[in-house]
Amino acid sequence: MIAQRILAVLAAILLVGAVALATLSPPDMPLGQLLFLANHDALQNAEAVIDHYASHWLWSWACVPLLVRPTWLLPAMLGILCAGLSTSLASRGAARNPHHRKRS
Repeated sequence: MIAQRILAVLAAILLVGAVALATLSPPDMPLGQLLFLANHDALQNAEAVIDHYASHWLWSWACVPLLVRPTWLLPAMLGILCAGLSTSLASRGAARNPHHRKRS
């Protein structure tokens, strides 16, 4: 029950953040450009850390495609995922523990 509520709050925060990013940033600003504007060394440092601790294919095949997408897409995607998980947990809990009485 607590996990469901945490996921619901997290979904709301992420979706509101996605709308704020879509509203306040230029229309098609990529996530990589926003990170570069925030900290110009962040992308180089992230690539170096991923290359050192993981593999270069993770940077090429997972991170770079996310960095060229619009800024608002990542928080929106994570918000929708959290909302779906929250809904799934809520429906599973309701099916397992019904609160209505049987009428005779």
